[in-house]
Formats: sequence, structure tokens, C-alpha cells
Amino acid sequence: MIPASFQYLRASTVDEALTLLAAHGDDAKVLAGGHSLLPLMKLRLAAPEYLVDIGPLDELRYVRLDGDEVVIGALSRYSALVRDPVLLEHAPLLAHVSGEVGDRQVRHRGTIGGSLVHADAAADLPAAVLASDAVLVARGPSGERRIPAAEFFLGPFTTPLEPAELLTEIRLPAQTGQGWGFRKFTRRAIDWAMVGVTVVGGRVGLVNMGGVPLRATATEEALAAGASVEEAAALAAEGTNPPDEPHATAEYRRHLARVLTRRALTQALH
Repeated sequence: MIPASFQYLRASTVDEALTLLAAHGDDAKVLAGGHSLLPLMKLRLAAPEYLVDIGPLDELRYVRLDGDEVVIGALSRYSALVRDPVLLEHAPLLAHVSGEVGDRQVRHRGTIGGSLVHADAAADLPAAVLASDAVLVARGPSGERRIPAAEFFLGPFTTPLEPAELLTEIRLPAQTGQGWGFRKFTRRAIDWAMVGVTVVGGRVGLVNMGGVPLRATATEEALAAGASVEEAAALAAEGTNPPDEPHATAEYRRHLARVLTRRALTQALH
């Protein structure tokens, strides 16, 4: 449980972080909160030669309204998002889901950007961002680019970010007045979700129902066509490919997806 040797580099500005990433390319990894990367390094599943620590970059810690969009700095910690007044009023799903991540220690260190870049299909925040129709903003040597959440999760732990790019902020439409819901099923209180469901308006995100976070498109289309909650929720597992493991078979996860979707939709619509 001891990581391989690496060189620690501490960035004091975003520009400095980008310079370090450009200099070391594929040999470098970004360290934000560390609760996703460090366990992988201890298990020797990741062995970067350089760690670029962006933890001190307060310039990436904010939540604000920009017109009709909510803008979140990538280094915002879960513990701050839980109680942020802008999120509570204009994006309450993200505030609530942030309070469901891990335990208190994890929420005080973990960051929303770190969770999204880690791209674990079993994590709660990626599915919440997907259901929120968010756009993720990255900066790199060629400048800034915006990536829709629907195009950000390419595969297990894989995103379109280049080695020299840094996720800097998340932008999503303000959801004032829209219903939202969240349900997940875990074996133990702080485990990753066996299956989870996020709902904003008529959009439904699924946790751990495939190699990437997914939208339950069949359910969304049924809702738009006037189907009842029960009818729409029955379609939640359509087109998914959940993991098939001894403690939770794929069929059991499909059952959970249907049940949790019904409960999350009921929460959102009532």
C-alpha cells in the first residue's frame, strides 16, 4: 500500500499548473483532493512520475450565477457545495448529491472536478452533472474549450481531456423551480452506489449501470410522451450494460434501476 516514487510539484496558479502539465505530458497526473488518485497509486494501479498539486488554487473554488447559468469552480469541495446558497436555490440536486459522497473526511477534501475527471461510473457526481445538462470547461495550451457532459465520459476512467489540459469549471442551466430527485442503493453507508439515479426535470442520470454514467433515454422519452412515472421507470434499464458481479448481478442492478428511478421521479414530480 505504498505508492511508487514520484516527484511532487506544487502549482500556485492555474497558468503554472498548465505549464507543468505541458512540460511533463503523460508522465504527470493532477492532484486535487486526492481521494480518487492516491488509492490507485497505493495499489500501484497508477504510477505517475510527477504529481502536479493544484490543491492550493483558490481561484478555482467558487460558485456563482452567470446570467441563467450556475458556474462552479472545479476545485470546489463537496463540503462547500452542500451548503452553498446559490446551489441550494438554483441547482439543489448537486448540493444534495455532494452531501451523499463518502464520509465527512472525504467531503472536506474531495472536489467536484476531481470526481468528474476520475470518470468512475459508480460515482454520484458524474451522473448528477449529466442529468443537469452541464458543460465542462477545460483550459490547455490552445486555450479554453467547452465539453458537454454527454461527451465527457468516454469510457471507464477515460475523458477527452488532453494530458496538458485542466478542468477549470462546470457550467449548468439554473434549475430554479424544477423538480429533482436522487436515490441510490449501497451495501454499506459510505460505499460506492450499487446503482444510483439522479433526476432534474425530465432528465434522468444513472450511476453504475455501465462503463460510464448514462442518461436513461428511454425513460426520458416516455416521460416526454406523457407516460406515467411507473411506465417510464419500467424502461430505466433499457440500453444499459451494468456490471455482473457476485454481490450484484446485472439483472439485479436492472431491477434496482427501475425501482430507484420510480422513487427518484416520484420525489422530483411531487
